[in-house]
Amino acid sequence: MRKLGSLLILFLIVTIVLSAGVVNAQNFDVDVDSAILIEVETGQIIFEKNADRKLPPASITKIMTLLIAMEKVEDGSIHLDDEVTISSFAESMGGSQIYLKANTKVKMGDLLKSITIASANDASVAVAEAIAGTYSNFVSMMNERADELGMNNTNFTNSTGLPDPSGEHYSTARDIMIMAQELVKYDQIREWASIWVEYLQLPNRKAMLVNTNSLINKYTGMDGLKTGHTDEAGFCLAATAKKGETRLVSVVLQADTLADREEATIRLLDYGFNGFTKKQLAEKGDTVQNISLPNGAEPFIVGEVAADLYVIVRKGREDELSRKVRLIENLKAPIEKGEVLGELVVLQGDKELSKIDIVALKNYDKANFLVRIWRGIVNWIGSFLK
Repeated sequence: MRKLGSLLILFLIVTIVLSAGVVNAQNFDVDVDSAILIEVETGQIIFEKNADRKLPPASITKIMTLLIAMEKVEDGSIHLDDEVTISSFAESMGGSQIYLKANTKVKMGDLLKSITIASANDASVAVAEAIAGTYSNFVSMMNERADELGMNNTNFTNSTGLPDPSGEHYSTARDIMIMAQELVKYDQIREWASIWVEYLQLPNRKAMLVNTNSLINKYTGMDGLKTGHTDEAGFCLAATAKKGETRLVSVVLQADTLADREEATIRLLDYGFNGFTKKQLAEKGDTVQNISLPNGAEPFIVGEVAADLYVIVRKGREDELSRKVRLIENLKAPIEKGEVLGELVVLQGDKELSKIDIVALKNYDKANFLVRIWRGIVNWIGSFLK
């Protein structure tokens, strides 16, 4: 009898432990003040925690510095081989730096590499001055670009992330995610961000660049993106990793220690890669038939899906996905090829996960006057008979 009682108690303990594990799995969390996790191609948010809380971003600020620079490279305004003259102001920067000397010249590409790998504040200032002419002009550019991207809870006062006594230098996990999504598009940035140690030839010496993100040596598929740390900001990290066709971006803010920052980032990425799957719900060029165009020369027209449509869904719940077509009300001819007719929407139950434009397959002309009169008569007779 005593043995039976012991077995019963053991069974209850095991049941409670297993139940707790299920609850924890359903209520995922990370031990940091603010965080977010997204899949890049779909833009879907997989997890968020206090994602709109305004916090000092420390050197994660440099994502915007790098983004503006790479956009300028892309449009041809600057080139990676451009020689940048280092100013006394750039030389004076504290914190992480590669100890640039005033009045020396360093290639733009080497400065951007130093920012990406070693989070060099002096290089960040030198890049800002080279692009905008003055440092204050570049900070204005940063805020303008933030506005364009919809980073509604961000204000930059510098390009480095060094503490601002005014408290006016801040961002949020969600806003950082927005600019990180843009920056990860650049292969060159991801290539630099994957380097662990490299030596950079400066005019008077070699500088050793050591990556501030040690997770690139620990987490499979990680190739970026930017760390940050100050006493005020705590330990921060915007990370990106790719496995298969899925690229995730995680943002962790205000971790207490470096270990906490890394643990939270690993937990977020593992949660996304292990718990969710990426599904294609439509292919670019898929057609949508029989779209009504009452005043068109063709009363029913054809649309096509403007781009591939993917969604992220929790594994095992793929059968909950559905699609519906949502057309613009009162479509009227003439319609030009490529004009938006509506949207193809993906739902999980009642929740809208993603959508893509449906556009006109070709030009559609307006029906002539007599055809429109005849259709009006036919419609009137049909309504009367009903």
